[in-house]
Amino acid sequence: MTSAIEHFSNRLRFETDVSDVQQALAAGTPGYVVIDSRSTESWDQGHLPDAIHLPTREIAARAAALVPAGSAVVTYCWGPGCNGATRAALEFAKLGHPVKEMIGGYEYWVREGFPVETATGRSSRPIDELTAPAGAACGC
Repeated sequence: MTSAIEHFSNRLRFETDVSDVQQALAAGTPGYVVIDSRSTESWDQGHLPDAIHLPTREIAARAAALVPAGSAVVTYCWGPGCNGATRAALEFAKLGHPVKEMIGGYEYWVREGFPVETATGRSSRPIDELTAPAGAACGC
């Protein structure tokens, strides 16, 4: 039982979900930095408002110039089938930042109907009823 408690406690320490990220961004939580670790082509297709584009391969070289020291960093990539956000989180951890991975990634951000930005502006898609049923909350 102790190993299960440790495992799930660590998941909560190092992972966050799209709803929690959206709430933190909407509240303007100070020192909260969201990093999109995808390619430029992916970033251009859409990204979270206020996210910083910093592909994983550039984190070690560019993070100090883009992310204030001591900031709480949240990384994301495409979705649950991609471990790019995990790799990016590891790079920030190596730099000494408190860091979490946004589980669900960009895919679940979009599926939950949250806004995205592109070169043409801000938009959102209808909420996917399989991820956020209308009028229902998971209660977690």
